[in-house]
Amino acid sequence: MNPSMMRLACCTVLLFVLRLLVGLPWYQVLPAILIFYLGSGGWRFLHIFARTIGRDLHAASVLLRVKMNVRRHLREKNTIPKIFAETVRRHGDKTALVFEGTGERWTFRQLDEYSNRVANLLLERGFKDGDVVALFMENRSQYVGLWLGMAKIGVEAALINFNLRLEALVHCVTISNAKAVVFGSELTDAVCEVHNSMGKAVQMFCSGDWDHKRVPQGTENLDSLLDAAPSHLPRRPQRCFTDRLFYIYTSGTTGMPKAAIVVHSRYYRMAALVYYGFRMTSDDVLYDCLPLYHSAGNIVGVGQCIIHGMTVVIRKKFSASRFWDDCAKYNCTIVQYIGEICRYLLNQPVRDAERQHRVRMALGNGLRQSIWEEFMRRFNIPQIAEFYGATECNCSLGNFDNKVGACGFNSQILPYVYPIRLVRVDEETMELIRGPDGVCIPCKPGEPGQLVGRIIQNDPLRRFDGYVNQSATSKKIANSVFKKGDSAYLSGDVLIMDQYGHMYFKDRTGDTYRWKGENVSTTEVEGTLSRLLDMKDVVVYGVEVPGAEGKAGMAAIADPSHSTDLDKFVKDMEKALPPYARPVFLRFLPEVNKTGTFKFQKTELRRDGFNPSTVSDRLYFLDSSRGRYIRLDEELYQSILSRKGGGSGPDSLQGLSLVVDLWNNRLTEFPSLEGRLMFPSSHSEARLYLPESRFELCTD
Repeated sequence: MNPSMMRLACCTVLLFVLRLLVGLPWYQVLPAILIFYLGSGGWRFLHIFARTIGRDLHAASVLLRVKMNVRRHLREKNTIPKIFAETVRRHGDKTALVFEGTGERWTFRQLDEYSNRVANLLLERGFKDGDVVALFMENRSQYVGLWLGMAKIGVEAALINFNLRLEALVHCVTISNAKAVVFGSELTDAVCEVHNSMGKAVQMFCSGDWDHKRVPQGTENLDSLLDAAPSHLPRRPQRCFTDRLFYIYTSGTTGMPKAAIVVHSRYYRMAALVYYGFRMTSDDVLYDCLPLYHSAGNIVGVGQCIIHGMTVVIRKKFSASRFWDDCAKYNCTIVQYIGEICRYLLNQPVRDAERQHRVRMALGNGLRQSIWEEFMRRFNIPQIAEFYGATECNCSLGNFDNKVGACGFNSQILPYVYPIRLVRVDEETMELIRGPDGVCIPCKPGEPGQLVGRIIQNDPLRRFDGYVNQSATSKKIANSVFKKGDSAYLSGDVLIMDQYGHMYFKDRTGDTYRWKGENVSTTEVEGTLSRLLDMKDVVVYGVEVPGAEGKAGMAAIADPSHSTDLDKFVKDMEKALPPYARPVFLRFLPEVNKTGTFKFQKTELRRDGFNPSTVSDRLYFLDSSRGRYIRLDEELYQSILSRKGGGSGPDSLQGLSLVVDLWNNRLTEFPSLEGRLMFPSSHSEARLYLPESRFELCTD
């Protein structure tokens, strides 16, 4: 323990001893503590105490409240469906979900009845406690009713990213041992591509616009089956609060997508900490335009409906041009975001609707400090509720005091109440650095380190449930982190903490980078590209681009004979990888360096980046609007860099990631949106085309 922490801990102990055990009055206790502290050299303590005591007391009350609720649910053997039943009892005729796409409104009672139909249908079809059903569809109210109905009879949903295709899609269905797949009709083509690879034993159900000629053979019309199913409460299995609820897929640090286990207590904990920590109420209306296969959309967002009776407005896809109109139309008081969403909104022309709303809070993660205050000021948002936390982690953070740029904090007065820590890592290898005693070395304020959380399996707030794959689970656990012999969860993220305990996100470690709001596994992309390129050596890594969120993907390909057919490669890649996983840059070189254990060396490649003046190898840039890679020369490179600035006209649209000006046809390309913005020579009219983007941005 460093001297400052030892000093704070001793003062805290002294306070409890003198006041509670000895029983001295406050006028004797406080001078004694002050004399002890100042005598030990702690002049900064009073300043830190005064600045953070209100924040820390609020956080302590939130932790205590959630912990007591969790213990009660454990004692009563509650589950999320049972908690939802209580929500229905309190708010039965209140609007639970609004689907913006159709304007359809479901009350809590209607959501309950729909989920009952799902449960009864699955029971009738022979599904039982512990079975898994894959859910593969875009956002809609039915999505919530489907996984909730499954949970009522102990069937576990596998929530699959609707951007996945081919091998990745089959992999996600297979590793979950799903006995059935429920897919949206909008994803019929994707399902048809892999249907034969799933096996005949996997039952297929389609929801949405039904066309029996298009769906795979044997697929049943789910909507008609549900219409005929009974709506009474099904018989419930004997499940408890620590049993599995569903699976959310995450790329993690290596390999194909991993199925993270979400138990009932974790779902409650994530939703409740946000609800109480940011002082939400059941009268709030939350605008959720994030994908429901993510924990942010389905737990942090929809969880407020299921657990606390809040009305949630679901949108199929994010639209920058309709965002504030929707908020005003549905009287939303809370909006969800990821960092990119805030940038896209700032890039929109100023309009009246952006200030004619009732939004009091923006809830999410990834908002850059550089645009934080501008976002609050322009859109009149009083509070940014930034948080940090992966689906499977046990070290979530919350920015409860609206500190600009921070993703959360840990108390500097009582740091061990919430056992998380930043520990030193090797910047090259990202391996943990340990002291002579074998224990990890904690970081000082201002020093970057990996965030870790102590694992206590019998504590629902500290446990780590991991993944379906035990090998993947073990890779996220380290021993002797806080003290000899303990175990801790490795977040894989590097943060920095200031003197007040506020934490700021810095970067991701290992083989994962973030692009377009998604974590991209370099190992997965490397394997796919190598297969497409006849097993050539391929190294994938993220590179920073000025003005762009996250890191853009770059692939270094060993091609000494210049035999790669780029046109064919792009076509094959578009079928095999979702838009966010496709490399924005390519580098062709004679060979790639490997370690003695045949691992690719990426440090130097990352350092080189995509600058043609320092890289002698052939470089290419993805022109996704025309479906091909183009040669990256100095002129194009400078054009990319020049688009990071501000301005208000079409030539200065900032924050839409990589901007390339192709002057021969007046085409400006936004690859991070997988679309294109066409400017006529007069720049009098603009049209935005987004054929594959997860976000739908409208400029009209």
